[in-house]
Amino acid sequence: MQPQPDLDAIQCTLDGPVAMVRLRRPAKRNALSDGLILALRHTFETLPDTARAAVVCGEGEHFCAGLDLGELRERDAAEGVLHSRMWHTALEAVEKGRVPVVAALHGAVVGGGLELASACHIRVADDTAYFALPEGTRGIFVGGSGSVRIPKLIGVARMMDMMLTGRVVGAEEAERIGLVQYRVGAGQALDKALALARRIADNAPLTNYALMHALPRIAEQASDHGLFTEALMAAVAQAAPEAKARLRAFLEGKAAKVRQDA
Repeated sequence: MQPQPDLDAIQCTLDGPVAMVRLRRPAKRNALSDGLILALRHTFETLPDTARAAVVCGEGEHFCAGLDLGELRERDAAEGVLHSRMWHTALEAVEKGRVPVVAALHGAVVGGGLELASACHIRVADDTAYFALPEGTRGIFVGGSGSVRIPKLIGVARMMDMMLTGRVVGAEEAERIGLVQYRVGAGQALDKALALARRIADNAPLTNYALMHALPRIAEQASDHGLFTEALMAAVAQAAPEAKARLRAFLEGKAAKVRQDA
């Protein structure tokens, strides 16, 4: 029987222009069941029209402890491929959806939880957060797109080390190696993530969309292709009515100037 979305495992609410997406399986440390993965896909494919940014967080003491091993069962190769592709589709809905996503990370960010975090565009960790990829010690391999996304953040060598040794990376090291962009004190990740999401939501939507969808593709293109794609995207973005209004406001001295404490 095909799994169905567990819509009770996710809560999506609006905080102004920010969609708050909360994993709600605290008794399981927000472990990712098939139902939760399908609910995650459904949530990001049906975000409210008024949402201009999103925050993903976990209820309870942990962000997400990874795959729900209680659901782990023997699969043949074909079943394994289809299961992995189900995860890929869900996390693509996060990374390549309509709005930028900020992850608020605390406690365990392990296995599939780290794969989910890596699909978000900005990651904020508080000092309780710890990161690990224990699949190597369990005789399995990452299957939720981690082998593609995580090396882009920290490099192949660091990811290989995490998987070969099973070592745990703390919040301070995670910031240093680029696994997260922000580190804050214990209990402050959600507040910081919300503040960032509100700031992002104030950007022109087309610029946000270009940053989400064009910038990663440009980074993977040959230089001459990337420069041409950049020129096209710059032309499209600046032609938008909202961009023209913002530029006029700046030229007329009505827009805020860049400051170090901004």
